[in-house]
Amino acid sequence: MQEIERKFLVKNDRFKTLATAKKEIAQGYLNTNPERTVRVRISNEKAFLTIKGKGNESGMTRFEWEKEIPLEEGKALLLLCEKGVIEKTRFEIPDGKHLFEVDEFYGENEGLIVAEIELSDENEAFEKPDWLGIEVTNDERYYNAYLSKNPFSEWNEKV
Repeated sequence: MQEIERKFLVKNDRFKTLATAKKEIAQGYLNTNPERTVRVRISNEKAFLTIKGKGNESGMTRFEWEKEIPLEEGKALLLLCEKGVIEKTRFEIPDGKHLFEVDEFYGENEGLIVAEIELSDENEAFEKPDWLGIEVTNDERYYNAYLSKNPFSEWNEKV
């Protein structure tokens, strides 16, 4: 029940030609406390409830629990969420034995594109595709819970 992932900004949209799947996502937060975020996500007519714990020092590893819930319940819970529902398209790009998930954000986070890769170990090696930019794994500004309250469009400094 833990995830190990690294996050990167994306330099260009070449990743779209490599995607084998894409889905529209709407997600909101019932709780954005960094110690325990509680998220509701609706994606391709499925709904999920997710609880994530605080990340470790590197920002790569944290507790994650997720369960699929009935779609109607997900829609009802989304209405209870804190201000700032995240809207994005997720592209799935297989790369060797790994899968990159690239999120292109809309609405108040328009212009932000972030790639994530899940690993089995913090030190696991992987190939960095040429469309990956700088790593932002330990930068909490790129966490969706942060973006829901502090949209990318309102940032003064952008990397």
